[in-house]
Amino acid sequence: MLDFSLVKKYIPFLLEASVTTLEIAILSLILGLVLGIIIVVMKISKFKPLSLFADFYIWTLRGTPLLVQLFLVYFGLPQIGIELSPFVASVCALGINAGAYIAEILRGGILSIPKGQMEAAQSLGLSYPTIMRRIILPQALRVSIPAIGNESITLLKDSSLASLVTVSELMMTSQRFASTNYAFIEFYITAAIFYLFMTTIFTFVLRKVEFRMSMSER
Repeated sequence: MLDFSLVKKYIPFLLEASVTTLEIAILSLILGLVLGIIIVVMKISKFKPLSLFADFYIWTLRGTPLLVQLFLVYFGLPQIGIELSPFVASVCALGINAGAYIAEILRGGILSIPKGQMEAAQSLGLSYPTIMRRIILPQALRVSIPAIGNESITLLKDSSLASLVTVSELMMTSQRFASTNYAFIEFYITAAIFYLFMTTIFTFVLRKVEFRMSMSER
């Protein structure tokens, strides 16, 4: 017999854990955006070593499991003298992984921009970095918002992997209370509801951002 009254007294702890989950997701997204922009600029660069490095980065990060990457950051780096806290290791692993996907998203956005804009800017004497910073990348970001939004929701859900390196986020906290009270269905359903609520908020905010960006373009 299910008894959700068991969950009630643990709601404050689950809310606190949800804040940690959001912090991981948001910080990972910021890191992923920064890395994604850097990697896509390298990928489209005419300097071959940079483009090859970007290709290798994207190929490696997209072709290996996120869990393996997280374990490499948290358990592997201490072997070479780099020790990170579970929280920082989780943000780094998720952000580095997201950077590969966001780079490909942005590359698609850049390819959707007419080549004439680049040629027109060059004819005005603008340098390549200036063209990218002021003309190409802002437009690429605008058209890539829906896909980046999907990636942010994926990051939010993937943050549950941080529980495997002892981060007290929503999944780990739910699992601990479920084991203590032998109420696995109740706590896991509650955790699913919390995740659903957070992803719904993310979706709502991103749609607002997309709407504002589309309005500013008109």
